[in-house]
Amino acid sequence: MPDASRHPPKRSSGALRQRRVPLPWPKDRDFRILSIDGGGIRGIFPAVFLAGLEERYLNGRSVAGCFDLVAGTSTGGVLAIGLGAGLTAADLSELYISRGGEIFPPPRSGLIGRLQIWARTICSYAGYRYDRHTLMQLLHERLGDRKFGESMNRLCVPSFDGRHGEVYIFKTPHHPDFRSDAREPMTKVAAATAAAPTYFRPLEEGGYIFVDGGVWASNPVMIALVDALSCFDIPRERIRILSLGCGDDPYTVDREKIVLGGMFAWRDIIFAAMRLQSLNALGQAGLLVGPENVLRVDAPANHKEIKMDDWRRAKEELPEAAREALQVWGGRVADTFLSDPATAYKQFADDTLSEREK
Repeated sequence: MPDASRHPPKRSSGALRQRRVPLPWPKDRDFRILSIDGGGIRGIFPAVFLAGLEERYLNGRSVAGCFDLVAGTSTGGVLAIGLGAGLTAADLSELYISRGGEIFPPPRSGLIGRLQIWARTICSYAGYRYDRHTLMQLLHERLGDRKFGESMNRLCVPSFDGRHGEVYIFKTPHHPDFRSDAREPMTKVAAATAAAPTYFRPLEEGGYIFVDGGVWASNPVMIALVDALSCFDIPRERIRILSLGCGDDPYTVDREKIVLGGMFAWRDIIFAAMRLQSLNALGQAGLLVGPENVLRVDAPANHKEIKMDDWRRAKEELPEAAREALQVWGGRVADTFLSDPATAYKQFADDTLSEREK
């Protein structure tokens, strides 16, 4: 007989064939969503922004306690899982700033550094830039052996299954239909969503091949919104969304692409796909719940793009950008999302991961 663990079924084979039965939701309460984009080490921006909210409006308490659902992709998924594990955004921002260079070692200065950058670029065409070992060590240090189903928040974390060529969304057991991911280690889910092509090797676990969720959902706002609408009996106008980006870098078609064409000229087209997916998702969310109910906070476009693995520039520039964004948006975020704790969440899982109240 074939080994089911080595050849698991498609994720879609277990999909419902009828409409999901929504759970009741208090008629007098908003449903508050936090959505965090992917962006590598540029996750410093949303981490510092959220840490600023904790310091300014919550007396240091975790911002996670104010949201009914948190969705995150790639670095945003790591942040979402960390919040679900009970870490504060301040904990996570300190981790990114102080130890991000262990995951993405910066090149040395001078000629040697330029040679290192050149070598990494060349090697990335025929290998992976970084070893996942350091990332996994840091994840284990902070998340321990916690299971995904033990999260204190409802979570949606996208990845991509390369074995079957399908989307794969890890979901906490916040609905009776969501039980299959409860026992997954948080470290595995974090590594699965953050397995960025060319940066890290795909994660091979349980017979699946996980690749970074950013290849199809760099901005997970619609994943969160669809989950909320399908799982709970909520009027659309009562949904409030805080969407955090990791840097707004416009993608334009230059003369090289127009004139030369070919794979080399269009080698960075994935970044266009990621940005356009984000813009489309935000537009769709606004159409469904009203643009006034979707608050987008992002780092401004930089004259020189901060690369997803440029820890040195990210830690030097993005904290200040986050503090500036807090000055602009902090009051509105506090009024809309932070005025009272989120509704307690019931887990639907087995006896070892039974009902938990936040």
